[in-house]
Amino acid sequence: MSSLVEAVLAGASPGELERAELPREYTAAHLRVEDVDMFRNVADKDVRKSLRVGPVAMPELAPDEVVVAVMASALNYNTVWSAMFEPLPTFQFLKQYARQGGWATRHDLPYQVVGSDGSGVIVRVGAGVRHWRVGDHVVLNPVHVDDQEPAVHADGMLGSEMRAWGFETNFGGLAHFTVVRASQLLPKPAHLTWEEAASNLLCAGTAYRMLVSDRGARIKQGDVVLIWGAAGGLGGYAIQFVKNGGGIAVGVVGSESKAEAARALGCDLVINRDEIGLTDGAEHDPAEVIKIGKRLGGIIRKEVGEDPHVVFEHVGQATFGISVFVVRRGGSVVTCGSSTGYQHQFDNRYLWMKLKRVIGSHAANYQEMWETNRLIGMGKIMPMLSTVYPLSEVAEATRLVQTNGHLGKVGVLCLAPETGLGVTDPELRQRIGADRLTPLRPFATNRTGALAS
Repeated sequence: MSSLVEAVLAGASPGELERAELPREYTAAHLRVEDVDMFRNVADKDVRKSLRVGPVAMPELAPDEVVVAVMASALNYNTVWSAMFEPLPTFQFLKQYARQGGWATRHDLPYQVVGSDGSGVIVRVGAGVRHWRVGDHVVLNPVHVDDQEPAVHADGMLGSEMRAWGFETNFGGLAHFTVVRASQLLPKPAHLTWEEAASNLLCAGTAYRMLVSDRGARIKQGDVVLIWGAAGGLGGYAIQFVKNGGGIAVGVVGSESKAEAARALGCDLVINRDEIGLTDGAEHDPAEVIKIGKRLGGIIRKEVGEDPHVVFEHVGQATFGISVFVVRRGGSVVTCGSSTGYQHQFDNRYLWMKLKRVIGSHAANYQEMWETNRLIGMGKIMPMLSTVYPLSEVAEATRLVQTNGHLGKVGVLCLAPETGLGVTDPELRQRIGADRLTPLRPFATNRTGALAS
């Protein structure tokens, strides 16, 4: 264990952290370029075969970057895509980025450190960093933008050089250390543990932009919002934003245990996929899509009294046609992903003749992430953490996400030796209540490798 790691774990002062030598290597979950073809013609692309945990080199620090000692991280589906090398190997993203030259060339390596969430302690700052200091406790915004690109100053997500850190860049968060731009830093909510704080920003920020931001659906009091995958990470944050805004949350889930979890999060109406006959392949039959849409719409109208104003979409191919059908006249389908497939089919008559809208949404800009983190820091939005694994078992944890065996967010301890550490505002934590801060914990199944909290 390096002296810097020891200093971080001991809660050393900023001066002590600066004096401790930065290690030349650190432990990280990573992929190797020589494995890119390992799943060719393989039906089950088991990510446990491609994800490795071991030493990688510490990169040189650019002037606008910081080195963060990562205490905890969390899994997102983009790590599954990376580890499956689908829809294309993410090494192609690294090569494309490196063509910029300069500091970008560091990212084109025969390995990629993955992971797009994290919390930790700043241990080094670049010469151009102004608002952050060594010793600051931070959470990491996964949006990596070029602040010299004009479009970024209108909306960070419009920049052509916008990238998802740890997916379209190297040096991600599933590691003992990471290198990020200063524009990726936000203050860690003081009442949360390292693992709770690490589990939020990618999903919570995405849901905020989709539903609350003026670049998304702009939900208002009384809006009926249909949320697919309501017990997942994205869905859990969506429920909270809808309820905080005075809306009516209607969730769709795949099991009774997930239905219980969605209700615990405040979902007003929870519908099991079996109730509407949503089965694999149904999206390929236009007549079946309409039948399912009518069943779903009938249940919502019976229980809520009206059709959805907004549909929160991230499932993609299996549900998109139903979403377009079921949203009300003049309503919006807002989409940020396609976990079941990118090729969507829908009957365009229901879109144009009923004046519906489809809104594309991707992550969140820095201000939206800041607003999201502020709400988390105030205790208005709760972490969706359900299970925590050690970094040494990150492949098993990623497999859990790959097979949809998880609930909410799966956390990963990096440098933090155990769960429950990192709280610097115990009074706020006590006022909110520890049980409220982990609403999905009672519904998570204990698994080998998972850590008790």
